[in-house]
Amino acid sequence: MSQAAIDPRIDRLYRLLPAIYRMRDAGQGYPLQALLRVIAEQVNLVEDSIAQQYENWFIETAAEWAVPYIAELVGYVPSPAELASPGRGLEEQLRDRWITPRREVANTVHYRRRKGALALLGDLGRDVTGWPARAVEFYRLLGWNQNINHPHLDRAHVVDIRQMQKLDLLDGPFDRIAHCVDVRRINSADTCGRTNIPSVGIFVWRLGSYSVTMTPAAGEEAAGPHCFNFSILGQDAPLFIAPGRGPAATGDGAGAIAYPGEIRRVAFDARPELYYGADRSFAVWAEDWAGFDSAAPIPLANVIPADLSGWTYVPPAKHIAIDPVLGRIAFPASQPPRKGVRVSYRYGFSADIGGGEYKRQIAKPVARQVRVPDPDHEGQFKLVETTPVVYRVGKAEAYQRIADALDAWKKDLRWDGVIELAESAVFVEPLQIDVPDHHTLELRAAQGARPVIRLLDWRADVPDSLTVTMGAGTRFVMDGLMVTGRSVQVSGPEEPSTPPAGSQPYCDSILVIRHCTLVPGWGMNCDCKPDRPTEPSLELFQVRCRVVIEHSILGSIEITEDEVRQDPIPVCITDSIIDAAEPGGMAISGPEARPAHAAVTILRCTVFGVVEVHSSPLAENSIFYDCVHVGRRQIGCMRYCYVPQGCRTPRRTACQPDLVVDKIKDETTDPAEQVARTAAEKIRLRPVFGSMRYGDPRYAQLADACAPEIVRGADDRSEMGVLHDLFQPLREANLRARLQGFIPAGADVGLIHAT
Repeated sequence: MSQAAIDPRIDRLYRLLPAIYRMRDAGQGYPLQALLRVIAEQVNLVEDSIAQQYENWFIETAAEWAVPYIAELVGYVPSPAELASPGRGLEEQLRDRWITPRREVANTVHYRRRKGALALLGDLGRDVTGWPARAVEFYRLLGWNQNINHPHLDRAHVVDIRQMQKLDLLDGPFDRIAHCVDVRRINSADTCGRTNIPSVGIFVWRLGSYSVTMTPAAGEEAAGPHCFNFSILGQDAPLFIAPGRGPAATGDGAGAIAYPGEIRRVAFDARPELYYGADRSFAVWAEDWAGFDSAAPIPLANVIPADLSGWTYVPPAKHIAIDPVLGRIAFPASQPPRKGVRVSYRYGFSADIGGGEYKRQIAKPVARQVRVPDPDHEGQFKLVETTPVVYRVGKAEAYQRIADALDAWKKDLRWDGVIELAESAVFVEPLQIDVPDHHTLELRAAQGARPVIRLLDWRADVPDSLTVTMGAGTRFVMDGLMVTGRSVQVSGPEEPSTPPAGSQPYCDSILVIRHCTLVPGWGMNCDCKPDRPTEPSLELFQVRCRVVIEHSILGSIEITEDEVRQDPIPVCITDSIIDAAEPGGMAISGPEARPAHAAVTILRCTVFGVVEVHSSPLAENSIFYDCVHVGRRQIGCMRYCYVPQGCRTPRRTACQPDLVVDKIKDETTDPAEQVARTAAEKIRLRPVFGSMRYGDPRYAQLADACAPEIVRGADDRSEMGVLHDLFQPLREANLRARLQGFIPAGADVGLIHAT
């Protein structure tokens, strides 16, 4: 990436020269401009450093390294959990945001003035962890006989079975029903209680609320043409609240509208205007249906909250029924929509992983120099400068189909191309992409869009995968996409060209998959059960390239390579989920469950399924739920991972359950006791997830019942697996330590996961 492409100030010194010198410089090939660019680059660095020094005086604009120094000036005392921060690498810099939270430092003096206030505890929980938080004093929920001269009408009441909304809030952060006393401490290390006089609970919402805007709904053909799901994949998924949307809420439980939780049926029935609408949590559009304006959502007056379990409820004419718990929509059976249904809604998930509308880094088009064969001099190469061209695809764009943009790129004879899908639409078309030698092609979603590529069975005689053929020296990127219905198949050319002497063919090619979802099992039914659990989501066939997978969700990966004449291809998977879609299935392997001829590096990942590979240079901070079998055990190592015992792996360091098993052997020499304790510890240390099925909001999130050796088993005491970089254990430890200095005297405080 050239400096001229990213910094408009690079030529400012050159522009100060008189025109006569610039004309002479142009006649000699711009050597003076090149010199002044080097000088200007250093001048810009010095100026930026001076400007940042001024910004470092203010907590809002200070660099991350300066935040601890400002914290010391205001007397901010780090908690014991914050003191352990070895190293200053890239991962440590990411963790620094939770070591000394900027927002908490900014409010240090303000918090000291409010010490002991209930509202402060919720604010402190939000500022320290970054999660929405709510503080609850449980003594207010105790059932007791009040003094008739001083009644507390706002205190908890006994159960009234006619008030369904209060019953629906039972045991949650907005509970208003009286409870008996629970003498167990809320911060107990064993079993926790809640409703006691000194107990204060901090509810935190760890799941995020992610938007999907103006996307087609999925028709439930088995139930009828009038039945739809909000999710394009067709599974039942709860709709989530868009925090801060809608008018101010009042009444019991109405405060939940400010937190990113699931929408309850009773709450939606009581106050539908808080949740439904184009600027609310969800909305439904039906084109040319019942005489309503197609450009506006179906009016709220025509929306009926309902329980659509089993699709038994049928709304009356000109009305629709919505079930926010299952994410279902029902139209009148006699009045189904004929021209399609579009929806906007929110779904829940733990992190910015897979295809979504969340903000992600998108590389700007930058000029580059391509080293290509020189047709005038056989056996020699020349440098060609090229700039990527962006082809936007969408209803309001120049190209309506992805194939049209591909044809335009080939027709323009551009070395580098970017095909950008501009909307959260569903693209249903067969795709066969051919990337010629030394070319670069990026297929990506626009910022704020979540396009879905739906692959169908177009031809009966051949597979209908999204096929990509990569030549020598090519780069193919998939960014921000969701692919369902079939797999993505990447292969080398049928007739590879002769590589330069001393090199292997296509060794400089790169395949990048980032922030994508290649749906495990190709699709799913209403209960998130995969349609084709034995089919791979990504197939690599005789392609000599480096494979990079980042922040993605994939089904199984099948790699077919020449094991005799070629070295294994390098595959690097980071911050991703690899899901075999069935217990004991193959997550990474070759054809027919043979070892994949690949050197696979896995960092901060969660893998459901068996891994069969040639070698593994490094596996770190990851969870391998099933076994790992590596052909070349002498290559690489595994560190701070969970991997079942009995697997054929490289040398393991600080892995579980090895650490606990070794400790048992040191503590006792009785063989019978060793066997019994080892068996029990293996069961205890088995990772426990909120869900192991893609499509569930708690997918791949470690459950509260998971062993602490897994939750804090990474090299920096964060959790193993794909959510490592959220640093959730560190954030919780910081909050627990910080709360001790702000709670009222004699009170016990506990942390409760609302999601």
